[in-house]
Amino acid sequence: MRLVIKRFVACAFAAIPVVIPRVAVAQASLSPAAPSGQSATPAFEGWYKNPDGSYSISFGYYNRNTTEVLSVPIGPDNFVSPGNANQGQPAYLYPRRNWGVFAVRVPADFGDQKKVVWTIKVHGQTFSVPGSLREEWQIDALEGEAGSNNTPPSLSFDDGGAQGRGPAGITVERSAAVGKPLSITLTAVDDGAGVGALSRGGAPVVVTWFTHQGPAQVVFSPASTRLTPTGGKATTTATFSQPGDYVLRVRANDSDVTAAGHAQCCWTNAFVKVRVTP
Repeated sequence: MRLVIKRFVACAFAAIPVVIPRVAVAQASLSPAAPSGQSATPAFEGWYKNPDGSYSISFGYYNRNTTEVLSVPIGPDNFVSPGNANQGQPAYLYPRRNWGVFAVRVPADFGDQKKVVWTIKVHGQTFSVPGSLREEWQIDALEGEAGSNNTPPSLSFDDGGAQGRGPAGITVERSAAVGKPLSITLTAVDDGAGVGALSRGGAPVVVTWFTHQGPAQVVFSPASTRLTPTGGKATTTATFSQPGDYVLRVRANDSDVTAAGHAQCCWTNAFVKVRVTP
């Protein structure tokens, strides 16, 4: 376990790989941060094995803007290859570094030579990052974190329903109408082992909502909820301004810090597909 973490930490800031020179140049830029108008770079976070023998290849991104949420619709400017252009990647890129935002599941016989590539084209710049099952990129996304045995929260949307953990999480479906708030309740269960400088008796589970895909950004109320160190129930309402197909992402992070990213553990994503009618 400890060796896996060491391999990842050594490579953590190489997640935007030097094999693609244009990406490497952007990663090394020392230009001052700007509120808007800057590019975004996809990042390969690593891979982990699923209980059924398949693998999940985890991706995040770095939006160089401090305030601008970039809208990059799925298609020629935002695609995963090979295969379907839409493999769960976000169409809305929130400011700064966002870790483990989605994962592409590959079969047990995928091997360590094949690659999954995410490409983003924004503000006139194109960046791609390949993800693979190379041994040095294995991460502890589901297993206990070295030194603390901290594991990611488990999320579910229905009492007794399916549960998910880690970047790939679970996906459920809902329906809604324009202008009518959709109430969504989830249950988070955690081991209480999360750590944070401000915590007393364990760090809280922080639940945060994002617009992942869709024709317009969604308004969440509340957008973030702090639960006890062992979890609990969190409810938000999502309000849609336009009809269409949406994907909402909710992240449960067991840390005093609301952003995920500590050693690729310990947070969980869940995705809500919503068909919104006029």
